[in-house]
Amino acid sequence: MPEFVFTSWWQFAATSAVVLVAQIIYVVFGFGSGLIAVGALALVYPEIRDVVVLLLLVNLPAELGVTIGAWRAIRWREAGALLIGILPGVTVGARVLKVGSPGLVLSALGVFLLLVSALFLSLRNHAAIRWPRWAALPVGLLAGALTGLFGTGGPPVIVYHHLSGLPKHLFRGNLMALFAAMTILRVVNYTAQGLLTAPRLWSGLVLLPVALAGAWFGQRIHLELSEALFRRLVSILLGILGLLLLARNLDWL
Repeated sequence: MPEFVFTSWWQFAATSAVVLVAQIIYVVFGFGSGLIAVGALALVYPEIRDVVVLLLLVNLPAELGVTIGAWRAIRWREAGALLIGILPGVTVGARVLKVGSPGLVLSALGVFLLLVSALFLSLRNHAAIRWPRWAALPVGLLAGALTGLFGTGGPPVIVYHHLSGLPKHLFRGNLMALFAAMTILRVVNYTAQGLLTAPRLWSGLVLLPVALAGAWFGQRIHLELSEALFRRLVSILLGILGLLLLARNLDWL
């Protein structure tokens, strides 16, 4: 019989509920699954590494599905520039996950997201920014490092794309393409670091049907959202993610 990271039915039920909600949010907005799921499941599992690795395979189907659907609209040149920074960042982050404590960095990120959320909500019309080419490298490096740490590399690229003024389908498609690439990189790096254990893989496989159901519901909701409401909800969700980061790293959770 395979071993799992959940050791009781209540743990499995709680994990399934969190994954379902996280996947709905992930497919609606193109981000949020990692921080929401990690923050909630930290209450269920004493070992944070179990949670981070467990969510690896759970997120991949949604990432690939949205990426394929938005393939022609994705800005591949820009995505490639971000990936150049993400590649070394994931390796560094995965190493810190194994041997160190990234709490201070993630707490600072939580404060940053709260400030960004407040700024976005205070502006009625978000003026698009034309980023210089060099900006993609440091954004990608930070995103990769955070992805390797806790699977939460979204915030830097979310802010980057949100300020670019992309319509919702391009916003979500570009983010999901990057996240799919980062997930694949994490599989390689986590395997090299010895983090991809059999119980974690089996647990992710068992949760795949729940993740697919969440992705299906999320897609239905995404199609019904207006552009204005989508942008406002993105700003609110950034603030929620900032609070989750602070709560997790200031021992509120």
